[in-house]
Amino acid sequence: MTINHQEIELIDSFEQISVEIHPTAKEGSQAVAKEIATLIREKQAAKEPAVLGLATGSTPKYLYAELVRLHKEEGLSFKNVVTFNLDEYYPIEPDALQSYNRFMKEQLFNHIDIPEGNYHIPDGTVPKEQIKAYAEAYERKIEEAGGIDIQILGIGTNGHIGFNEPGSSINSHTRLVTLDNSTRLSNAFEFSNMSQVPRLAVTTGISTIMKAKKVILLAWGTHKAKIVCRSVEGNSTDQVPASLLQQHRNCKFVVDEQAATELTRNKEPWLTGDCEWTPKLIRKAVTSLALKLNKPILMLTDKDYNNNGLNDLIVQYGSAYELNIEEFNAIRDTITGWPGGKPGAQLPNHPERSKPEHKRALIFSPHPDDDIISMGGTFIRLHEQGHDVHVAYQTSGNIAVTDEFLLRFIDFAVGFEGMFDIDRAKSSQILEDAKAFIQIKKPSQKDTPEIRAIKGLIRRCEAKATCRYVGIPEENVHFQNLPFYETGLVEKKPMGEEDIQLTVDLLRQIKPHQIFCAGDLADPHGTHKVCLDTIFAALERVKGDDWAKDCWVWLYKGAWQEWDIHEIEMAVPMSPDQVMQKRLGIFIHQSQKDVVPFQGTDSREFWQRAEERNANTAELYDKLGLQKYAAMEAFVRYHFM
Repeated sequence: MTINHQEIELIDSFEQISVEIHPTAKEGSQAVAKEIATLIREKQAAKEPAVLGLATGSTPKYLYAELVRLHKEEGLSFKNVVTFNLDEYYPIEPDALQSYNRFMKEQLFNHIDIPEGNYHIPDGTVPKEQIKAYAEAYERKIEEAGGIDIQILGIGTNGHIGFNEPGSSINSHTRLVTLDNSTRLSNAFEFSNMSQVPRLAVTTGISTIMKAKKVILLAWGTHKAKIVCRSVEGNSTDQVPASLLQQHRNCKFVVDEQAATELTRNKEPWLTGDCEWTPKLIRKAVTSLALKLNKPILMLTDKDYNNNGLNDLIVQYGSAYELNIEEFNAIRDTITGWPGGKPGAQLPNHPERSKPEHKRALIFSPHPDDDIISMGGTFIRLHEQGHDVHVAYQTSGNIAVTDEFLLRFIDFAVGFEGMFDIDRAKSSQILEDAKAFIQIKKPSQKDTPEIRAIKGLIRRCEAKATCRYVGIPEENVHFQNLPFYETGLVEKKPMGEEDIQLTVDLLRQIKPHQIFCAGDLADPHGTHKVCLDTIFAALERVKGDDWAKDCWVWLYKGAWQEWDIHEIEMAVPMSPDQVMQKRLGIFIHQSQKDVVPFQGTDSREFWQRAEERNANTAELYDKLGLQKYAAMEAFVRYHFM
């Protein structure tokens, strides 16, 4: 959609901070790195220092990787660069695995030519009674360096910048703060359990941030979309610290397309200027209006459209009646109890083809439980309706098994061998070694290869048990163990050639008519995205194969979010009994029950998330005036040919 000057003015009436949108986080980071490089070179020419304010966490990783590349491949020198980091956990040793001091060295400082005395990171070891004096000295160092030229920020889902949590004053300076529980939950994946996440941190204040000559806030992913919108379009309030940046004279948000989805220009573009009314945008406008007014689609009137900026649609269709009927029928046709197609039926508007009647369906599951969590009802129905269902578990999921569960599992193995007079010397030694290691294990320390293998075995056995529960034969269960995942840490490797080739080989082995894969890019740890990118890369290589011409790809979403109602192209309903059947299938994954090791900001178990998400989808269909079901699983088709 082309934006003219009038539309830019309308966008500005909503957005109180300039927003720069890039297709991906990587491209956005590259653009910011280029801006920083320009500043550094200009300051070098003037024989002046370039002073940068830096952030930590997953958000700036692409940025730092690009700065390292610019140094190594394009000769960008950092000898004139002075940096000040925003924050640090308290108390924490600088060499601790979770320390931001260590993070910055590993991600940036160890790979460039910045002098050691030129970077500054808040000290997490300062005695508490000395914090105030230390904080004042940190502020003075920034002033003595000439002030920050460019301040890089991330944003928390509660709107925090640095560790300035909701309620932080615009006049706040560097200080010791208490971390909000939502922030601790978001960062819990860095620690072995929630109790080890620090409750305090040292952070530069909002006043310090506001003094920077330029502020660039980075935000990636759909889980940041709502808070980006609140910060940019909402009131400036200390309850959303990032919104206070509306008062900065030179600030911009750099976001990817996913983080921009809640902005009015994307969510309701008809309010910001002329639209190109594609079928998808019409569907979005009609469903948004119906839900906004709490009316079924067929009850919407000309007045409803005209009063909500949608009079163009009434002009195009002649009346609300014609528009309502067309959209109602199109949404109705997304509902099917036959996700593999209905045998013997000629249904031109059905989401799936009727032929072949018995399809080979391949379900890709990023972790060993995403299949049952995200599309368990559809999974079961495909098998019950006679399709040849295969499941590919893309990663081992071993880091999501707790140490306590591991010991319980090994203890069982030792007891089992003793019960049947099997020599248990080896298993007993493994148990003792595991206990000894866990006792001295540091938070987020990499497990031993033996422990990682056993944790992977636990997840593999649970996945196989789920397939038996559904009725899938063992030869249809495939464990890929993609290499990118096997680091033993939360931090994964990028997608590699071996990951793609393993997927290509599996596709050519099965030759599926249907593929289901996780399109859920809100997974905060990125595994789902790498898994999806691997599938897409593999599909590019096989699309010339004869079987691929008849293969359809359906994307489901996982435990983190659901498709918007206007995006859904296939909705598979579930009865109350089927909801319970799916729940029992999820319960098979006992290592993930009760305690979710990597839950993000949502404290619910995965089965609870899945049920609420599926129930909400069904409720949306009901609100639009369609059939009422207990729950629905939703899919969007991906066209790769």
